[in-house]
Amino acid sequence: MTKRILILLAFAFIIPFYLEAQSDDPVLFTVEGTDVHVSEFNYIYQKTNGEKANYSKQSVEEYLDLYVKFKLKVQKAREMKLDTIPQLINELEGYRRQLADSYLIDKEVTEKLMKEVYERSKEDIDISQIFVKLAENADGPTEEAALKKIKEAQKRLGAGEAFDAVAREMSEGRSDAKTGGRIGYVSALFPNGFYALETAAYSMQAGTISDLIRTSAGYHLVKVHDRRAARGEIEAAHILIRLKGRSEEQAKKTIDSIYQVLQKENNFEALAQQFSEDKKSARNGGSIGFFGINKYEKTFENAAFALSNDNTYTEPIKTAAGWHIIKRISKKDLQAYNIEKGRLKRLIEKDRRYKEAQEAMLVRIKQEANFTEYKDAINAFMDTLPDTFTTFKWRASKEEEEGAVFKLGANTVSLSEFDQFLGKQQRDRLRLGRSLKDNRKVAERLYNKFVEESCMKYEEGRLEEKYPEFKSLMREYEEGIMLFEATKIEVWDKASQDTVGLEQFFGKIKGKYRWEDRAVVEEYKISSDYANMVTEVEAFAAKNDIEAVKTKFNTPERMIVLANEKTYEKSRNNTLKNMDWKVGAISNAKKKSPGKFFTFMKIKELLPPADKTLKEARGYIVADYQDELDKSWVDQLRKEYKVKINDKVLKGLIKN
Repeated sequence: MTKRILILLAFAFIIPFYLEAQSDDPVLFTVEGTDVHVSEFNYIYQKTNGEKANYSKQSVEEYLDLYVKFKLKVQKAREMKLDTIPQLINELEGYRRQLADSYLIDKEVTEKLMKEVYERSKEDIDISQIFVKLAENADGPTEEAALKKIKEAQKRLGAGEAFDAVAREMSEGRSDAKTGGRIGYVSALFPNGFYALETAAYSMQAGTISDLIRTSAGYHLVKVHDRRAARGEIEAAHILIRLKGRSEEQAKKTIDSIYQVLQKENNFEALAQQFSEDKKSARNGGSIGFFGINKYEKTFENAAFALSNDNTYTEPIKTAAGWHIIKRISKKDLQAYNIEKGRLKRLIEKDRRYKEAQEAMLVRIKQEANFTEYKDAINAFMDTLPDTFTTFKWRASKEEEEGAVFKLGANTVSLSEFDQFLGKQQRDRLRLGRSLKDNRKVAERLYNKFVEESCMKYEEGRLEEKYPEFKSLMREYEEGIMLFEATKIEVWDKASQDTVGLEQFFGKIKGKYRWEDRAVVEEYKISSDYANMVTEVEAFAAKNDIEAVKTKFNTPERMIVLANEKTYEKSRNNTLKNMDWKVGAISNAKKKSPGKFFTFMKIKELLPPADKTLKEARGYIVADYQDELDKSWVDQLRKEYKVKINDKVLKGLIKN
């Protein structure tokens, strides 16, 4: 078992508790004066026990005993100064780097965005908009012209004009002139690039109008009409009778007749297959799968979501396509956050908001660190870059560059550091050189990358300071490493290397591991290419031994029979269970599907139950010896270190 796996197993008792000790977080127990708070115990107890964390007297006391043992071992590891071993220090630092790489983004960006979208997804919002677009090409309106127009719309609204009237006249959405800018109910996530619009809409009360909103498409003013609990998704089926090719009266008459049959016979799928004119869904009993809001016409959507129970159906309803009967199959609402977070993470990381949130984080880091650029030095340095800068020929200077590029917190970053960074970016230099065709622009792009990476490293260096949970996690991982090393020294190595101790221990437990009834058998395999010879081989093997069988049937040119001797316990071999338990008994030949051989076995010798030798049961005995050594070690630690449990706090934890 690898060291990393064993450390992870040890973490069943040392999951980070994410809560710092506070005045209202009493001490549950101490080991040699080191406090363990209720918050720590609660987190690991719940994490380890899951749904079984019922806080019963037995459960709490059993787990407390386990955790006390763990803390005793950690105390011993510190006394052994295992936390000062360079190899373990390097291992911990490597783990910190690996964890910090993703921790900051997960904490500052991903987790915040996931929780934000999750909360927003609980509601659908009914909105209207006034939209002034900015075209991506030069023929579109300028930023100045678009801003002027949206401000004019805002002024008219402020003067008391109706939102829909202004939208009909000024909004540039595809159907705004017809609908008065009414979009209807929408739900998070909004389309990519419209995060600002989503944020505004979800932060507003019904009946209010937003300030100017800038998105990747242009400028918006939004009015929120209503908020409701999110509809989620519904799985449905329908029967459709189209209006095309017949009068409305004929279509209505047809759907009514189908509805009457459905009420009597309740055979929706069969009727859909026979009569529905949505041929794609009709093949599947009318099933159209899951859908949410805004996928189908409002009349259809409202009727479907009005069904309150599975396997119920609507009366005939009319849409632009024709007449429908809709059946609800199932309903899918927003699940618990821990279930939804994986799906939300995938969606968020594809959305522009993810990059925007990262950029906002970098802005915050710079502000908190009093980021200062030395632009004169940067420009002077970039002016010295030769034409070979974007080729494989360019190398960073081996001499120290005078001056600095920026200051971040207490750190001043030198021109030499930036120069060395550029030297390591050969692939990006060549790639950007081909696309930008300007050395200065390439250097500026790489400078921005250098600043971003420097900000991230700076912030990662402050994780313990800013995030108590990260500090706790690192402390717990450190204890896990020390626990591994201490247990290796005191238990695992002794169990595997102490030959005398192992033999003495085996003497104490002799008789624990025994063989049940066993048989020495001759196993035969015959290729299916020689199926016609199976009966002959069986008959000969019944009266002769393996060597005689091989001699009779095998030749240098062809190998008909494969055979060997093996020993099996009767209870562990299905073939032996079904045979006569006597020497000479032979099983029926069977072909192993999809194997290429016929197999049978013959009992050569019967072995009575017997104790296993140390060699035969070594794996089990070493494991038992480890348990014995571990128990003795803990007993010794209890004598060596003082453990004090706060009985009043312990009683307060027990619920039943």
